[in-house]
Amino acid sequence: MNLARHSISATKPIQIFDAKFDPECKIFTASTPAGFAVYDTWPLKLIRKRELIGGTLSTVLPLHTTNILFLLGGGRSPLYPPNKVIIWDDALGKEVAELEFRERVRGIACRRGWLAVSLRRRVCVFEIGETVKRYGEWDTSDNPRGLLAMATAPHSTLLAIAGRQTGHVQLIHLPPCAVPKPRGPPGPSLPKRPPPPPSRHPVSIIVAHKTALSTLALPPSGRLLATTSSRGTLIRIWDAHNGKLVKELRRGTDKAEIYGVAFRPDEQDLCVWSDKGTVHVFSLGISGASNRQSSLSQLTPFIPIPKYFESEWSYAQYRIPVQSAHISLSSTSKTKEPNLDQPEEEKCVVGWIDVSEDDDLESEREPGPEYQLIALTHTGGWYRLSLPPVKGAVVKDVPSASATKLLRQATTQQGYARSSASSSASSRTDRHGKGKEKEKQSRDCVLEEYRKYGRWDGWG
Repeated sequence: MNLARHSISATKPIQIFDAKFDPECKIFTASTPAGFAVYDTWPLKLIRKRELIGGTLSTVLPLHTTNILFLLGGGRSPLYPPNKVIIWDDALGKEVAELEFRERVRGIACRRGWLAVSLRRRVCVFEIGETVKRYGEWDTSDNPRGLLAMATAPHSTLLAIAGRQTGHVQLIHLPPCAVPKPRGPPGPSLPKRPPPPPSRHPVSIIVAHKTALSTLALPPSGRLLATTSSRGTLIRIWDAHNGKLVKELRRGTDKAEIYGVAFRPDEQDLCVWSDKGTVHVFSLGISGASNRQSSLSQLTPFIPIPKYFESEWSYAQYRIPVQSAHISLSSTSKTKEPNLDQPEEEKCVVGWIDVSEDDDLESEREPGPEYQLIALTHTGGWYRLSLPPVKGAVVKDVPSASATKLLRQATTQQGYARSSASSSASSRTDRHGKGKEKEKQSRDCVLEEYRKYGRWDGWG
């Protein structure tokens, strides 16, 4: 008789093939074995669902908050061939056009009136209007992930794609993005005229990493570019105009698969999520928040230490709970800690929302926008997270074991005295152990609301 761990679930587990936000994170789509649905991001509300017979979809990408969706077939029984992009009008409830290629489509990105399609070694751009016109195409290096990103703010022009060499990024400037047509009551004013052209021609190639790229991300304005590599330890922020490195941020020391990076709309922060199941939030140095740094960085003027100690770590984070943690029973009182690296349980997509218009929260908040995070897991979890209070002091803390090891290697190779290195590392370890729990609580994002989405019996 097996009396080990048992799982109890009142309903059939939810399976989400993919979830996509629109560029402003006002709505998102979810594709499941039964079809796809469109939701208001916050407050979470089902807008529409579509039952599909005959196959499944791997991607449903919304064109902002319009009725146009871009569909890709996928799964064990694709609804459409993998070499086609279907343009779907959800107001009509049917496909209105299709784009066919000679090979499998790897990725897509869109903005008002434009669609970019990534193939294995090529990116094609189309103008979407009353008719669909091919605008241009560019060669890339081997790009099995289909990486590409588009700036989506009014008058923005930037398209970022993989370069022709591994680790490089090509920057392409398309015609300016159109200003959205106003709907309903007047909202915040948008610039009617495009900004003046730059005095110098922008760069077209950025040598971002030595290894293959894993993520490309742009803010709506297209002024910055975020890149990550297959190692998954560093996030590099570039000035998209002059190609200079603005910041280098460290997710961790062990290898990870980074699923995505998202800039806050005001470009003060960005968030990163990976197969480790943790969402990390970094400051870009504009707001009052400060990223963590190693206490050993103070030794830089005295001894040459690895660049690791100059790294900036996230100032806030949140670990997505594994689904089994809520539905499992154990036959013994002592249970082992859950495995924290379960990609199938924790795969997610994250976006930023502005909650400043909420009447219930208005009296508790300073005037101005307040941004929170929405995390959507592929097991149907919807998490709304607020950032921890901003502190003026710089928080200095990194994993002590890794820091001690790297410092010992550095001082040994350079022939410096080990005594000073050991005393610094040991004192850091003592402080780390004593105040770890208190500091970790101050750095954790706050779970404001949790709900389930993607259920076929109601899609709630």
